[in-house]
Parts: sequence; C-alpha cells; structure tokens
Amino acid sequence: MAREPFRIAGVRIPPGSRRTLDLPAGHLYTHTPLTIPVQVLHGRRAGPCLVLSAAVHGDEINGVEIIRRLLRHKTLNRLAGTLVAVPIVNVLGFTARSRYLPDRRDLNRSFPGSEHGSMAARLAWLYCGQVLSHATHVIDLHTAAVHRDNLPQIRADMEDAGDEGLALATGLPVIVHSPLIEGSLRAAAREQGVPVVTYEAGEGLRFDEGAIRAGVRGVLRAMRELGMLPRGRGTAPVAAEPLVADATVWVRAPQDGILRAAVTLGAHVRQGQPMGWVADPFGERETAVEAPAAGVVIGRTNLPLVHQGEALFHVARFERVGRVARRIEQFSEALEQVDDDWEEPPIV
Repeated sequence: MAREPFRIAGVRIPPGSRRTLDLPAGHLYTHTPLTIPVQVLHGRRAGPCLVLSAAVHGDEINGVEIIRRLLRHKTLNRLAGTLVAVPIVNVLGFTARSRYLPDRRDLNRSFPGSEHGSMAARLAWLYCGQVLSHATHVIDLHTAAVHRDNLPQIRADMEDAGDEGLALATGLPVIVHSPLIEGSLRAAAREQGVPVVTYEAGEGLRFDEGAIRAGVRGVLRAMRELGMLPRGRGTAPVAAEPLVADATVWVRAPQDGILRAAVTLGAHVRQGQPMGWVADPFGERETAVEAPAAGVVIGRTNLPLVHQGEALFHVARFERVGRVARRIEQFSEALEQVDDDWEEPPIV
C-alpha cells in the first residue's frame, strides 16, 4: 500500500519526494516576511519521522553545516520514513550573529511557548505546533557559546529508555547524562512523548571540521539504527555497553589573570593534574588550575583573559576513564577517513 503524503504547514509532500518550504514566523520592521526554512524528505517506505534541528541558538553554525551535508548524502535516496530538517530555527538570532533573540530571551528556555506571549514564546509555540508535532524522534544540534569549545558529545536523559536508545544509536564515544531543563526543546519533546537528544560540538560562530564530520556520522548512524537508511558496508553495530559520564564538573579560574591552558579537548586528566596556569601579566602572581577529579575534558574556554570564578574546563567523570579516552582517540582517527559518499573538500 502506498504511503500517504506528508502534510506540514499546509504543504502536501508526496512519498518519494523532497520539498523546501518557508514556515511563516512574522515580519521584520520593514514588513518583510520572516520565515523559518524547512526541508522535508518523505520516503516511499514507512518509517520514523526524524526532526533534525540546528541554530536554536542563533550563533551555533556547526549544526547548519551538518544538516547541509546530510541533505546531500547519497543514501537519502533510499530513505524510509520522513526526515524534517530545520537548519535555522532562531532565524533572528542567526542573522544578527547572536545566541539570543532580539528581546534577549533564550529560545531554548522558551518551549513550548505561547501563541500570545513574547517573541521567543511565539517562535517556540510555532515550532512545536508546526514541526515538533510530527516527530517520532528528535536530534537537536548545538555548539558551545562564543569563546568556548565542546568535544563532540551527546547529551540525553539516560533514565528515559527512548532517549537512551537514541543516544546510543549515534555511536558517539561520549554521552553525558543530562536531566531535562525546563523550557528546553528537549523538555518540549518529552511532553509529547518523543525521544530526543542534543548533539554538542565546537564553538559558536566558528566552523569545526571534526565536529561537523562527527555530527554527520552520528546522525547517519542513528538513522540506520532507526531503520530509516540501509546499513552501509563496514557499518558495525552500536556497542551494547554505553560510555556514559557519571557526572561532570566545571573547573573555574582560581584568580583573575591570563590563562595558559595545558590540556586539549578529549584529554584524560588525573586528579590534581595542572590543566593550566593563571598569572598576572608580570608572572609575579601565578596559580595552577588543577583537575578536581580524574576524567576527560569535554569543554574548555578559548579565551585566555579570565576573571576569578569563570568556567575554564568542563571535565566528565567516567567509571573507566582510560577506556573512554582511547575510544575518543580512535573515533578522532576514524574521522580522518574519506567518506565515499562525500566529495567536497573539508573546511579549513
């Protein structure tokens, strides 16, 4: 039996077709229409409906490139189910190169929103009603804020079976158990009973080729695990044993000064190990930044000028830290391999 057409925002999309549409979201001061760009791929065969979103924070551009690459991947010609790709959710923040909306609200603290509320509430309400309502699964793509960098990682509520399954399906080496935050897109998806995870990697307003490649591969792998795409040659099953962080801790600046960092993202640190030093410009007053516990560095600041108490390094604690560090190294090496279905040169 043939599949029914997919309907979104009044647009009818037949099976086996791809359609780009503009979701009306208001007007600019000039009365120019403001729209959220959406592309839908509706497969000929039945399957899940994956909503893939990026730039919920307007300065997070790695996810936009992840979606662009994914939409050009050859295997999508054999898609089962439906892929709804929304590369730029926060269009006003994106055009202003800002994390926030013009009213300074955080869109990812405004879900599910309100039809008659603030600008952020209205945009969240529109997204939930027109896009999220179709989803059976959601992957939300994020980066760190400006001047911060995140190791590729999945954040999910690992106490929820649906979220845990989707997190493991990505095959990424680092998973951080992250309870739901009120007002987040993840919380809104949970209210609708939809499994949802967040992919975090890279820095705001900066392309990171490794973070982009890891994101594309993680989404493709999840789609294979969901039965939306055929398994490629050499695609190994996802490991049964999850490598989930027991806890995370931010290491903060012990004094004001200039930071000289000594560890990179993905580094394995021991308790008490110096991760860097903060000193005044003369070097007369200098303090080591020590790891409070053994773990893996999953986030760090890229700005050396720091005030006392500022977050410098994000350390994830694992039961078997060494094993996680080796998996991260192996995963990073695998990212250097050429994808037969991708012919563009890397971003440098």
